[in-house]
Amino acid sequence: MPPLPPGPTLLSPLGPLLLLAWTSFNIEPITLAAKYWYGSVFTLYLLPSSPVILVADRAVTHRVLVQSGAAFADRPPTNLPTAVFNGDRRTITTAAYGPLWRALRRNLTGGALHPSSLRRYAAVRADAVSDLIAGITRQASSSDGGVVVVQGLLHHAVFHVFSRMCFGVTGDAVAASITALQREFLSSVVGFQVLGACPPVTRLLFRRRNLMVSLCSEFLSGGPDSTVTAMQWTMANLVVQREVVQAKLRAEINGIVAGEGGHVGEAHLPEMPYLKVVVLEGLRRHPPGRFMLPHAAAAAEVTIGGFSVPRHAAVNFTLGGMAMDAAVWRDPERFRPERFLPGGEGDGVDLTGRKEIKRMPFGAGRRICPGIKASLLHLEYFVASMVAAFEWREVPGEAVGLAEKLELTMVMRRPLRAIVVPCH
Repeated sequence: MPPLPPGPTLLSPLGPLLLLAWTSFNIEPITLAAKYWYGSVFTLYLLPSSPVILVADRAVTHRVLVQSGAAFADRPPTNLPTAVFNGDRRTITTAAYGPLWRALRRNLTGGALHPSSLRRYAAVRADAVSDLIAGITRQASSSDGGVVVVQGLLHHAVFHVFSRMCFGVTGDAVAASITALQREFLSSVVGFQVLGACPPVTRLLFRRRNLMVSLCSEFLSGGPDSTVTAMQWTMANLVVQREVVQAKLRAEINGIVAGEGGHVGEAHLPEMPYLKVVVLEGLRRHPPGRFMLPHAAAAAEVTIGGFSVPRHAAVNFTLGGMAMDAAVWRDPERFRPERFLPGGEGDGVDLTGRKEIKRMPFGAGRRICPGIKASLLHLEYFVASMVAAFEWREVPGEAVGLAEKLELTMVMRRPLRAIVVPCH
């Protein structure tokens, strides 16, 4: 078989960046440098895990995930701390490619995420949006100058919807408790990997595994956190471009709901093409994740770009880099929704990447996120409702910071603070 792809070691010129990746769990800086030095397919040796093969090319990614989807649909073995969270690889995101994974995914897509189920929870989403608008109004009224920090309100509203979908009827107090516990859990995921240094102790500390707990935790982790992250990034860019993008979006919304007291309903969303491209541009410019969950070869050794990929070796892809490729996207750093309108470079770009991959905020191939439709529905509905209810302005002397910070997702380093002015 051909050799593994080349990659940096501690003794190479990229050694300091490799050490930084080990200690910070942030591998994006070294992937940018490694692509320059080694090409679009390379290997990172990230202790204490096994080598990770990175693919930083759109065409190669399409061949691997779409054209050869089944061959790379497995997951690499997980370390012990991760196994504690995922029921020993018995969740949808971590299960090996096979009958269990198919059954779990079919259960989710045919149940909670089925279009009929999403329609059934329309009233829950409407209540959550109403509570969100009321919460923003209260916070603005009680602060100096109408300033709000919307992150916590967004998370409470979105998590309320997902907890209702997961558990059925839950009161506000129960939902608040679940939200707090889940936030604490998510904030500890990265640091929890340190327990992998001593597996016997970890096994002693975490002797109980429960499949249903793991599946519920997966549902409540994967959906709300990434959705809220995307919402906040989108709203931040609307504040920055208040006189252009936000004003244009509000004009579209008002033209549709003006006769209904300015209230946005889900039935209005298909009539809002500019809203859709605003959401799409938010996902392109700020994908919640810079990388996918690792894939692995499902069978015997295969090759990527002429290099060997051993069975079960971790393979990952640079989601963030593809969405910022200047060869595909004009002025990629700029938030410009018009690129997705007819005639723009994003017109007709498929989120699933079946024909071609230009960006993939939801992944691609067999392991693509099963919640694409649910995520887009929540993003469009919540963003439209917030823009219809308020004009969002920068706080004087406090520019909106678009710097990033890696947590479970790529969040704003400084959560969005803005002045809201009621529109009605």
